[in-house]
Parts: sequence; C-alpha cells; structure tokens
Amino acid sequence: MIEWLLSFWQTLLGTFRDVMPIAAIIIGFQILIIRKPIHQPKKIFVGFFYVLLGIALFLQGLEMALFPIGELMAKQLTAPEFLNINASQSNVPWQAYYWVYIFAASIGFATTLAEPALIAVAIKAQEISGGAIHALGLRLAVSVGVAFGIALGAYRIVSGTELYIFIIVGYVIVIIQTFFAPKMIIGLAYDSGGVTTSTVTVPLVTALGLGLASTVPGRNPLLDGFGLIAFASLFPIIAVLGYAQIADWNSRRSQKQSK
Repeated sequence: MIEWLLSFWQTLLGTFRDVMPIAAIIIGFQILIIRKPIHQPKKIFVGFFYVLLGIALFLQGLEMALFPIGELMAKQLTAPEFLNINASQSNVPWQAYYWVYIFAASIGFATTLAEPALIAVAIKAQEISGGAIHALGLRLAVSVGVAFGIALGAYRIVSGTELYIFIIVGYVIVIIQTFFAPKMIIGLAYDSGGVTTSTVTVPLVTALGLGLASTVPGRNPLLDGFGLIAFASLFPIIAVLGYAQIADWNSRRSQKQSK
C-alpha cells in the first residue's frame, strides 16, 4: 500500500507539472489579453483539482491494468503451447496466429466503440447535420475501420512486412476516396482518424503491439512494436469515407426508384 501511495504521489506530481502550463496559458490570456475577471474561481480551482486527480488515477490504472493485460494477452496468444507448435521452431507461418488477428480486431472494435472522444464527435455530428449523419452509424464505421486496421497491423508485426508499404497504400486509397466522397463527410472522416487515438484505445493497442513484438520470433519491440496506432488512425478514415459513399449511393438509387 505504501509503495502504491508513493507511486501515485509521483504520478500526481508529474501530472501537476504537465497540466500547469495549460492552466497558466488559459488564466494568462483571460487576465492579460482579454482583461476580464475569472468568474467562479473556486469552482474552476476545484475543476482543475479533479482533472489532476483523474489523470493521475488514469495513468496509474494504465500501469497496473491495461498495459499488463495487453502484453499478457499477446504473450498467451503467441505461446507455442497455444499455437500447438514446437517451442524451438523459429519459422512459424503467419496463418498460425489467426487468434491474434481476431483478438486484435475485437479489442480495436470494442475500445473504439467505447472511446469518449468518438462518442462526443459523433453526437455533435448528428446534431449539426440535423440527423443526416447518425451517431451510432458513424461510431460503428469508425470501429470497423479500427478493427480492420489493428488486425492488419498485427499481421504486419507477425509477418515482418515494412510499415511504410501499408501506410503509403492506405493514404493513396484515402486520397482516391476523397475525390468521390460527399463533401460534407470529408472533414469528419479525417477527424475520425484522430479521435480514435485517445484515452481508451491507445494504451491497449500499444501494449498489444509491444507484447506481440516481444514474443513473435525474430521481431524487435523497438522496431516492430510501434506503428499500430498509425493503423488505428488511417483505416477509420477509409471506413468513414466508404460508409458515406455507400450511404450516398443508396440515397441516389432510392431517389431514382421513386421517380
């Protein structure tokens, strides 16, 4: 218990150092540039304290739960006894890791669907579009994109394929889709790639990548363990643009049939 309290205190101090510049900028602009008094300073102070406490607890939770769980799952799914292979076998076919791809897709889908940043963006998009964009449909499209991206990223780690090949091909697809997608969805689609790399998705995906690179024979955690977040940012853009193109095509077809 004492060790945890000391560790939490260190995390809290580190969080305080990280948050203070943000608070200083906001308060400085309010007093020096806008030159208006700060309303309800006591309430704002309590709010900043909650922010500090929440971030510190979240970081402690990452270290105690999410990172170990992600790495443990990766190790268990790549264990020779689970794959039914010889422990001394160094050339394992990528097909043998199919449970890794299924787990990667599942965890990518679930964490993205629960991502607070994505929920907020989807709700605002539905409000502003007057219901033309459905919040749940957008969340599902982004989640499917992340699921596919994380599974493909796991395959990249297992197979040892160069990262830049997937990224270049992916962005070429995005550029082509941009020319044909409805204009109202383009900005939202690009933002959807960013909101997936937030508080829930990143820790588990990072832990999964490092765990895979540490256990798959011939892989280096530093060289191969990172890069899954790039997949989680890229493929939601493709998925949302594709979702918008399909919805637009269905709308046009129904209009033609009604005429």
